[in-house]
Amino acid sequence: MSNMFAPQAENTIAPQVQVGSITVPDYTISPSGFLDHILAFFIGLVIGFGVLFVFYQLIILSVIGGAAFGVVNIFFAASKSTVKRKERLRTQFFDLLEAMSVAMRSGSPPLKALQSAKEDLSLIYPADSDIIVETSIIIGRFNNAIPLSVIFDDFAKRSGIEDIASFASVYATIEGKSSRADEIIRETQQIISDKMEIEMEIDTLMTAAKSEVNAMLVMPLIILAVIGFAGSGFMEVLYQPGVGRIVATGGFIVLIISFILARIFSNIKL
Repeated sequence: MSNMFAPQAENTIAPQVQVGSITVPDYTISPSGFLDHILAFFIGLVIGFGVLFVFYQLIILSVIGGAAFGVVNIFFAASKSTVKRKERLRTQFFDLLEAMSVAMRSGSPPLKALQSAKEDLSLIYPADSDIIVETSIIIGRFNNAIPLSVIFDDFAKRSGIEDIASFASVYATIEGKSSRADEIIRETQQIISDKMEIEMEIDTLMTAAKSEVNAMLVMPLIILAVIGFAGSGFMEVLYQPGVGRIVATGGFIVLIISFILARIFSNIKL
């Protein structure tokens, strides 16, 4: 079985939800813990303090604004961790479909294909990885007479991943009605593979542009900081009440708007 993407270690336990009599992971909820929130807060505090101090050189304002940005950064970091976990699970699900397709082409029924896929995936992913845990849940629930279509549908809802939802919908349509299950699984896996390759190409093309945008956002701050602290009073007018504060506030607003627009335009989704 080929693996397009190298597996990544998973050190965070996904939040749990109750499904029937068992507890299963919910990947639509951030896996960030208390320490992650504290770290995100302090990172946001430092960045917010630095930016505000460059524009205003007021310690109290910079601390309050930095603390506010620290709180906001907690939510940004939590959302980012959720996205990363879902991307990793999506890649692992691709490997699961590939392993199942190979097993079913050799004549194995769905349960045997799942068990074989789990054994194959155990060679490249740790025992506590999301896909190993999910495969164990799927096999366990299937042994309890729950149809695979229901199990995959529940997995799709908990994952919040479009590709898994599409596969669950297709499988529910053909379950017990078609002998082409292995072909459909293989076709679904190929579609996911194509989407991943396109996304990787787009991300590669966007990397340089993102670096340029980040440099353009940081350079004004560096220039202001250097001139403000080493310019022998050249920028003092900017920090005086009246027109100076208005100009500084205008520059700060433009920087924030530029940052938001840069993130929106660089976040391309298929």
